[in-house]
Amino acid sequence: MEKTKQCVQAGFIPAATPRSITEILQSWRLTGRGTAGEDLRPPPRSQKSQALIEFALISPVLLLLLFGILDIGRAIFYYDTIGHAAREGARTAVSASDRLPTNADVLTTVVSQLAGIQASEPCPQGPISSATPPANTAWVYVTEPAPSSSVETSPPMNAPGGEYSAAAAGSCSATNPAAGNAPLQVTIRFNLVLITPVIAQATANHIVMTATAIFKTEY
Repeated sequence: MEKTKQCVQAGFIPAATPRSITEILQSWRLTGRGTAGEDLRPPPRSQKSQALIEFALISPVLLLLLFGILDIGRAIFYYDTIGHAAREGARTAVSASDRLPTNADVLTTVVSQLAGIQASEPCPQGPISSATPPANTAWVYVTEPAPSSSVETSPPMNAPGGEYSAAAAGSCSATNPAAGNAPLQVTIRFNLVLITPVIAQATANHIVMTATAIFKTEY
C-alpha cells in the first residue's frame, strides 16, 4: 500500500492486478454498468406454478397406483384369511368331544378367524349358492365333499354330528348328521368390494372368493 502511494505521488499509475480487474467486472455485472459487463441472462423464473402443473398431471396416476396396490393387498389378505377360517371351521366340524359340534359351533369358529368380516349360514347344508353375498360379507356352508348345486332331499352325511336330521326346507337341502368318520366339507364364499375405480369397473365392483376345506370326522 505504501509503495502504491509513492507511485501515485510520483505521477505513476500502478498496473491493475488480474484479481482487481475481475472484481471490477463482477461489480459491473451486479450494477449493470457498461455494455461489456452487462449481465444478459434472463431473471430466474418462478418454479412454483410449474411444480403445481406437474403435480396436477401426475397425481391421478400416483393415486391410481396407490389404491391399486391397496386393493391387491386387501385381496391377498382376505383370500388367505378365508382359507384359514375354512380349515379351522372344518376342524371344529369333525372334532370329537363330550358334545358333538353343530353348525353354530362351526360358524362361531369361522367368525373368530375372519378378522372382523361378517358371516352367516343362509343354508348351512347347501346347496352352495352361486349368488353374490352382500358387500364384504361371507356365507358359510357345511356339506359333504363336492355337494350338489341343487337342493338335496336325501343327501349323504352332510352336517356336523351334533345336528339333528331335518328335511329339506325351501331352497335349503336336508340335514344328515355325519358319523363313522365320514368326511365333511366347509365352504366359505366372501364378497370383497374394491375401492379403486378402474379395477372395480374391470371386476364389476367386487371379487367373490371361495375357500374350502375337507376333513374326516373323528366320531
